[in-house]
Amino acid sequence: MPARFARGLPTVFASITEIEQKLAGAGYIADHALATTVYLAGKLNKPLFLEGEPGVGKTALAKAIAQLLGADLIRLQCYEGLDAPAALYEWNYLRQMLEIRLQEARGVNKAELGRNIFGMEFLLQRPLLQAIQHDSPVPPVLLVDEIDRSDEEFEAFLLEILSDFQITIPEIGTIKAVQVPFVVLTSNRTREMHDALKRRCLYHWIEYPSLEKELMIVSAAVPGIAQQLSTQICVFMELLRQQEYYKRPGVAETIDWARALLALGIQELEPDVVTSTLSCILKYKSDQEKLSGATLQQTVARAKGFKGRAPVPGQRTAP
Repeated sequence: MPARFARGLPTVFASITEIEQKLAGAGYIADHALATTVYLAGKLNKPLFLEGEPGVGKTALAKAIAQLLGADLIRLQCYEGLDAPAALYEWNYLRQMLEIRLQEARGVNKAELGRNIFGMEFLLQRPLLQAIQHDSPVPPVLLVDEIDRSDEEFEAFLLEILSDFQITIPEIGTIKAVQVPFVVLTSNRTREMHDALKRRCLYHWIEYPSLEKELMIVSAAVPGIAQQLSTQICVFMELLRQQEYYKRPGVAETIDWARALLALGIQELEPDVVTSTLSCILKYKSDQEKLSGATLQQTVARAKGFKGRAPVPGQRTAP
């Protein structure tokens, strides 16, 4: 069946502003530049390549796109040593052996045994084949997460898949995409990706959010949190990101911390509150040890003493 190269995104959204609004409704606060890139990825049938520090919302964006499109999210989590079979398909050897035993029990001639065990029903579909075979009114969102963890050989293989959206299985033949998925690739930039892959995509670097944007993110993700506490949390996190830590906290940590403090009934930040909930913010012992004593007290005091105005989208306020 020939691929249908319309992704569905262009017909769902009338404008970039609508994408911003729809993403916000799905709990994702995107600035105009990012919303524009998402819009163009759909209009131009291009994969969306997102880079940025861990925890800034790359994976969350793919999930939000799938949610607002009403599309299935198919996720390929990359890792060192990932190869084509793990990403595409593997044969279900157990089912094949069972079929052979059943044929033997039925008295099938030995010369005929095993001739029909290489059909689609004996395939274990992995994420890439699932995306290619996916057939529903709305194309799926294919998330290739943390592509930088894979090696260059897999990167080259993925480039080939993204070029044609078809695969050849020797025992079956060539399988073409029923419809081209909306593809999102993410990278934490632990290594540089090949230019050939980036050329095929629309690229966007996601920065840590401004204070105002992070306040909006927390408000959307943590309903019921007080404005005072939310502001103190976001100012505190912005101050941490200005320091040298082995792993600076991202937006994911901000949301986790806000939810934790809300669950504990905390009204405002205090040094002892931060110390007891460091597990939500800093994930390395050396970083936790660094945030202590006078450094901790000063950072809490600055967060509590912040006298900025009410957050205005797109306008940055320095703590």
